[in-house]
Amino acid sequence: MMRIGIGYDIHRLVKGRKLFLGGIEIPHSKGLLGHSDGDALLHAVCDALLGAVNAGDIGGHFPDTDRRYNGIDSAGLLKKCAEIVKSKGFSVGNLDAVIIAESPKLFDYKKAMGAKIAGLLRIPADQVSIKAKTGEGLGEIGKGKAIAAYSVVMVTGRGSSRRK
Repeated sequence: MMRIGIGYDIHRLVKGRKLFLGGIEIPHSKGLLGHSDGDALLHAVCDALLGAVNAGDIGGHFPDTDRRYNGIDSAGLLKKCAEIVKSKGFSVGNLDAVIIAESPKLFDYKKAMGAKIAGLLRIPADQVSIKAKTGEGLGEIGKGKAIAAYSVVMVTGRGSSRRK
């Protein structure tokens, strides 16, 4: 059985925070505002994984009202989502993601982000595709006020429940 999940996240850029995307720190004058480290890409991947196995969304598993997740490294959240996928009888087939950011330019970081995500999911790096686009000067992203990410994930397996 194959299933597909999609994820999306957006966070506002603010001064005084480090910028984390795809599980790596990227040099920039601003970081993403969030209850956790604000890693919009990993959050989108989490939602895609959870959606593929009909397990809700990141906010349901790691609510921003829970102090345990204040400032947490999103890599840990992604590992937990991968465990949920496995517990439901599935494994990750491949992942495709797009980051939309006016700045910083992300070309030089895509490979490292893909390798980090592949390692967290325990899949080969060639099963993870990371792309980066700009907002072309439009909207909050185009004005450099936010960064967004989309992710699509395919999972395969028998699932934990079978139709009769």
